[in-house]
Amino acid sequence: MTGAAFIPDAATRAQIDAANPAGSVWLAANAGSGKTRVLTDRVAWLLLDGAAPERILCLTYTKAAAGEMQNRLFRQLSKWTMLSDDALRVEITRLGAARGTVPDDQLRRARTLFARAIETPGGLKIQTIHAFCASLLRRFPLEAGVSPAFSEMDETATARLQSEVLDDMASDPALQPLVDRIAARLTDAEPSAFLSDVAKHRTGFDRRLETDALKAALGIADDSPKAVRDSLPDADDLDLLEMIRDAARSLSGKTMSDLHRGLAQAILADTSDRLDLLTPILLTQKMEPRSIRWTNAARIAISEDTIDDLTAFALRLADAHVRINAFEALAQTEALHAFAPEYTARVEARKQSRGWLDFDDLISRAQRLLSTSDMAQWVLFKLDGGIDHILVDEAQDTSPGQWEVITALASEFGAGLGARPDVPRTIFVVGDRKQSIYAFQGADLDAYEKMRTIFGGMVSRQDDGAMSGLRDHVLLHSFRSSPVILDLVDAVFADGGGVGDAPEHIAFHAEMPGRVDLWPVIDQDKADHSDRVWHDPIDRPAANDANVLLAERVAEAIDRMLKDGTPIGRDKDRRAVQAGDILILLQRRADLFHHIVRACKRKNLDLAGADRLKLSDDMAVKDLIAALTWAATPDDDLALATVLRSPLGTVDEAGLFALAHGRERRRLWDVLRDRNSDPEAIAMLTDLLRIADILRPYEVLQRILIRHDGRRRLLARLGDEAGEAIDALLTQALAYEQLETPSLTGFLGWLASADVDVKRQAGKGSIRVMSVHGAKGLESPVVILPETMKRAPRGISGVQRLPDGLPVWMPAKANWSPAMHDASDRALANDRAERDRLLYVAMTRAESWLIVGAAGNVGEDADDSWYNKIAAAMENRDAEDYDFGFGQGRRLEIGDWSGVAPNRTDMPTADDRTPAWLRTSIAPPTKAATRIAPSGLPGAKALPGEAGVDTATALRRGTAIHALLEHLPRLGQETWMERGPAILATYADVQEDEIGDLLAEAAAVLNHPDLAHVFAGGTLAEVPFALPPTVDRPAIVGTIDRVILTPDCVHIVDFKTNTEIPPTPESIPDGLLRQMAAYRLAAESIWPDRQVQVAILWTKGPRLMDLPHDLVTDLDAGIDPLVLPA
Repeated sequence: MTGAAFIPDAATRAQIDAANPAGSVWLAANAGSGKTRVLTDRVAWLLLDGAAPERILCLTYTKAAAGEMQNRLFRQLSKWTMLSDDALRVEITRLGAARGTVPDDQLRRARTLFARAIETPGGLKIQTIHAFCASLLRRFPLEAGVSPAFSEMDETATARLQSEVLDDMASDPALQPLVDRIAARLTDAEPSAFLSDVAKHRTGFDRRLETDALKAALGIADDSPKAVRDSLPDADDLDLLEMIRDAARSLSGKTMSDLHRGLAQAILADTSDRLDLLTPILLTQKMEPRSIRWTNAARIAISEDTIDDLTAFALRLADAHVRINAFEALAQTEALHAFAPEYTARVEARKQSRGWLDFDDLISRAQRLLSTSDMAQWVLFKLDGGIDHILVDEAQDTSPGQWEVITALASEFGAGLGARPDVPRTIFVVGDRKQSIYAFQGADLDAYEKMRTIFGGMVSRQDDGAMSGLRDHVLLHSFRSSPVILDLVDAVFADGGGVGDAPEHIAFHAEMPGRVDLWPVIDQDKADHSDRVWHDPIDRPAANDANVLLAERVAEAIDRMLKDGTPIGRDKDRRAVQAGDILILLQRRADLFHHIVRACKRKNLDLAGADRLKLSDDMAVKDLIAALTWAATPDDDLALATVLRSPLGTVDEAGLFALAHGRERRRLWDVLRDRNSDPEAIAMLTDLLRIADILRPYEVLQRILIRHDGRRRLLARLGDEAGEAIDALLTQALAYEQLETPSLTGFLGWLASADVDVKRQAGKGSIRVMSVHGAKGLESPVVILPETMKRAPRGISGVQRLPDGLPVWMPAKANWSPAMHDASDRALANDRAERDRLLYVAMTRAESWLIVGAAGNVGEDADDSWYNKIAAAMENRDAEDYDFGFGQGRRLEIGDWSGVAPNRTDMPTADDRTPAWLRTSIAPPTKAATRIAPSGLPGAKALPGEAGVDTATALRRGTAIHALLEHLPRLGQETWMERGPAILATYADVQEDEIGDLLAEAAAVLNHPDLAHVFAGGTLAEVPFALPPTVDRPAIVGTIDRVILTPDCVHIVDFKTNTEIPPTPESIPDGLLRQMAAYRLAAESIWPDRQVQVAILWTKGPRLMDLPHDLVTDLDAGIDPLVLPA
């Protein structure tokens, strides 16, 4: 082969060396250094060297990372299949092979790798640690003691099960005292967080500890609170107090008088009462020595040394209270250790009975299977014959339990005792301690550091006795960021701090333009609510709120950079910034987060919305849950009102008031049906009532979304982003149905048991707003950090573990024991260190432009806030003062930042390239296309003799008679009087004194011999239909009261409860005839091969009146014609 030799640059050489599978590697990779490429290249190199795909295990931190790595690898392998020999040699050479050492058989092998990786049984294992553990347990279910068909629980299922166990324990007289002890100390009304903590620390309750052992662990040295009280004051203290008492007696002034009286009372009191009596005299409410105003005469009468002794005694008094309060920590921890074993045992038993495992179970059971079970050696031997290479990604975020699983898998690699000692075996670990930000998910940097030594020992011996060890590699080059950003990162962490040793970054693109802006801080002024009106929400922030102003500043800056054509990129890739190039990162999804989303939307910026949301907070989900709630409990007027005012209904505020006002004790549903205020919603709600107890929750939701057009309506009103929340709700329905016997009320309880997080995918080309944690692994040309102000450290609460592994339940801070104070100090130090690492991650997401802002308090010291850290580093790097238009800040900048055109100027404008008719607004249609019910067709419905009858009363009476005529024919006549009132109570709204007359009228109809065929077996009751719209009329949707089918004919019977009966069909009101015409047309569409006859059954007679065909053909004449725009 000819051509110039491939000479890699320093960054590429570092990647090649790290990817070389000749030995095991511990790789430290800076942000943006291309670690995913190294992982992919190493796997490809292993395959090229003959490793079987099924013998490679690559463990990633997230499913997204696993998917990205697999996609990259498959793209590379698929590309190899199509390359020529020369081109393929170049690719393999760039992978790391020496020039001229790629024989033809290796080329042939390279072209088969794609097919082998896809088709090999078991396949290439690139997965999360949880997915691997799940597959391991499914392979060895008996050895692991799990069901072969176990299901993996999500957070909702876990929370619901834990709540069920607590309820059962509270109902058990033997266990209720344990629950009561816990309930008495819970500070939150909802115990779900506490239950989750207990379950998370369940292994810590395996050993039962007595009170003395718990005291020792908590650092409590005293025997009891009484012993502390009796120890103060001692004899010397009493002498001191008596001396001061006697001196104060002879001194004037209220202070001295109160001091004398208080000390005298305390000295004469019982020993056990003295401490409490002395406390208000000598200590403040904060348990600090009280500042006593000593007069000059007092200082002479009582020496300064005596006053100092009194202050020292006050400090010992405060310490005594701390020691006494610590016994509350003991009592609370005792309550925990009494409750937790019983609780966790029942949770585990219930999970096992249902074949459920949570995420923690996957790890713990896999670790036990590989390390401590009786079958561990056999399982390891079987696995040892199947895994030759282990690769671990994002190692800094791996928990100790996960490390134990990985350690067990790798334990035989270098010992020469494995199933196949002649096969080369390697471990590859890549991580970056500077990016360890998931301590709340169990990440442990101490474990990460220890694993370097442990793995080094595992792979240190080869077959010939040579010591190979674990090769250390570092990736310093960043392929992502401009030099000015990387230099600032190094300056911010020059003293190390939470990231460890001072970092070193090398920009691969040394000439890449870069910019860092430090905006001036927005101070928090006194809230100005002068513009507030009475109906504003009470929690609406003031217009001058610092966070609101900062959010507006962010939105304005984005709008300006998009309009100005601010450039990003380098060389030929230089272009104007676009919305999709902008990433806004915040520490929390709190007020500022939502202010920014609102401010950007007000500016009509292309915003993807929040990256995560609570499922129950989404408006579309709230509307759907309201519909389900009403279907489960039709008496819930509030749920029905929510549905009617949502996109699922068409009732406005005034219409809802008209429905609800003056209805007295009637259900809103009955009023809605009687007035037919929203035919479409009535049709949907009627359908929901019919199928609520029949279909599964998922099917009910899909019925709302599809059959009743709910998805289109919700998205039209709330935007496309609501679709993700709707899909998440459907996913929850499916998850629920897999784990529980489905029911609508059960599903609603399921949703209420846990607040599900929905992770939303940002639209392509849209501005992204997310937390720094959510942005891990992402990058963006422009990154804005608006939340860099001072933050209070996170305190510890709930159930925590002490260093020896003992779970303790943290009481109020005033009641902490010494060991708890030590644990808090460690937690605060760890929190400060992790916030440093979080800042590192945030800054290194930026490629070209980093913008830093703050609102409120940023502190005074450099370590008080991210803002101050960055400001100090910018000053160290001689940043220039810069006027941003809204205040003086600072800027670091390199490269060409002259503007480029934000849009293509050579393209014609909209006015030039679109015809005039397309730019002309059309008038709204004269009549909106909608659906109507047959009873809603125009025309009179009553006869002249009924003019004085109350309409509402007539409608209620009609609803009641219809319900009886629908349900009574299916019951034995002897039960009518007994069952009738229950039917009316369920389907109608009637007074008790009306029931007798209604039952009598219905019975007269059902017992009339001439009407027996109408209610005979085989006839159809309440038959729904829908006539599609035509060019002349909208769709008609309704229900036929009774249908009698014969081979040749369809008889339609409609019940009318009018108090007057027309003498002839010709005298029937037009509105009723048009209704019957709609029924005739529907029947002819449903049964086109049969003759249709229609009749009205007047229940007051009773009398069945057949209607001539020519009387029930005038349908469209009763409907205003649709006038559509031309």
